[in-house]
Amino acid sequence: MSGEVALWIAFGVLVPVVLFLDLGVFHRRAHAVKLKEALVWSAVWIALAILFGLAIYLVLGHGQAILFFTGYLVEESLSVDNLFVFLLIFTYFSVSPAHQHRVLFWGILGAVIMRAIFIICGLTLLENFHWVIYIFGAFLIYTAVMMSLKKEREIHPEANPVLRLFRRLVPMTKKCHGDRFFVRGGGRRLATPLLMVLVVIETTDVVFAVDSIPAVLAITTDRFLVYTSNIFAILGLRALYFALAGVIQRLYYLNYGLAAVLLFLGLKMLFSVVYEMPAALSLGVVLVILAISVLASVVRARRKA
Repeated sequence: MSGEVALWIAFGVLVPVVLFLDLGVFHRRAHAVKLKEALVWSAVWIALAILFGLAIYLVLGHGQAILFFTGYLVEESLSVDNLFVFLLIFTYFSVSPAHQHRVLFWGILGAVIMRAIFIICGLTLLENFHWVIYIFGAFLIYTAVMMSLKKEREIHPEANPVLRLFRRLVPMTKKCHGDRFFVRGGGRRLATPLLMVLVVIETTDVVFAVDSIPAVLAITTDRFLVYTSNIFAILGLRALYFALAGVIQRLYYLNYGLAAVLLFLGLKMLFSVVYEMPAALSLGVVLVILAISVLASVVRARRKA
């Protein structure tokens, strides 16, 4: 058995076990996730990612480990930006804090499947049509420019075509029934508004994937590293949401930091034929950009206070 196959097996066993413990044991009953609990689970997922990265280092070498950590850092950073959207969706639909964890759990579980599809499609395109790398690079630069120009994050679920189709085709109750997605009524199965929120979360993740998958492909095209770094990042997203929900609005310059990261990755992709940047240098650039944006946000928050 090769080292990479062994790591695939370890990944395939670890993730379902931790997800079962998360929903089936520790969050079996719906409750509002407190800050302490969110911080503990955030630490658990970050620790698991670090341990997995160390396993990659021991089995595949330091070069592969650096690529994994760079991909994980980029995906986790982009995911933090997505937390703003989750906050707006829950506020828009008035979802109880006690039920938000369940929605995010199933939403991110669906994202695991969708990310796999996006990654396979992206890698297949790159392997068969090398010129696609220039399209991905240009798209990242375009996304960076649009992100830096965006002043406010707005969410308009009523304009979501999938949501409109869902409302038209799926029989639904007018009020929520706890944390249930379906109930029985009038001799048939009815969806609850909580399922509608889940649909919005899933469809917005498709939009997120369009930005994040090309970003990680700018770092590496290794299927194993791309998928595992991506999944570790989004699996820790739920805990991170509850941990940062109270302070997320104070990250004033995170948007610009992420735009700078996407710009860097887009340029890296466009010039990859001319210059192959060392993995350690790429990781250093991403770390510096994110550190500057976070520190600048902290300074502004203190001055405003």
